[in-house]
Amino acid sequence: MKYVAFFRNVNLGRPKSPTKTQLESAFKDAGAESARSFQTNGTVVFSADKDRTALNLVAQACKTLKSICGLEEPAFVCGLQHLAKLVAADPFAGINMENVYQCCASFMHPNALVKVKTTLRSPRNDVEVIHVTSKTVLSLVHKVGASTGSPTAFLEKTFSVPVTTRNWSTILRLVKKFA
Repeated sequence: MKYVAFFRNVNLGRPKSPTKTQLESAFKDAGAESARSFQTNGTVVFSADKDRTALNLVAQACKTLKSICGLEEPAFVCGLQHLAKLVAADPFAGINMENVYQCCASFMHPNALVKVKTTLRSPRNDVEVIHVTSKTVLSLVHKVGASTGSPTAFLEKTFSVPVTTRNWSTILRLVKKFA
């Protein structure tokens, strides 16, 4: 089965971030049959035979990355099939996009995810949660004044846990390429 690891605060080749080769090698050395970096933001598509194995692979890859480049950021795992179903459901359809700056998918620890409600809004109304699954939080980002909202910052502050976010267009491209 294919899985996706979404690392927080990774920009390949920057200080305390791996190179593409280091990132892919860490997953292969941990036992993944295949591992491919997608873009430069710490997104990796890899193969594992089941969910528990995928989580163990990511944990081992994180240990390796910490030792070779000092990366201490978490990675969140999601099945590619889950993302493909989410894309097929077209969760942003029917939303008036006139005042929407961008659509996003955020990933965080499953224990925190169960606390997220779809009626959640940031105090500035620049982030609006519209859909929650067992793996993802989908949100709309609005521009308020000169600045736009940050789903990552809002969710981290609200739930006191690390979060990483990808633009919905990134998820669409990822699913198109790998599913």
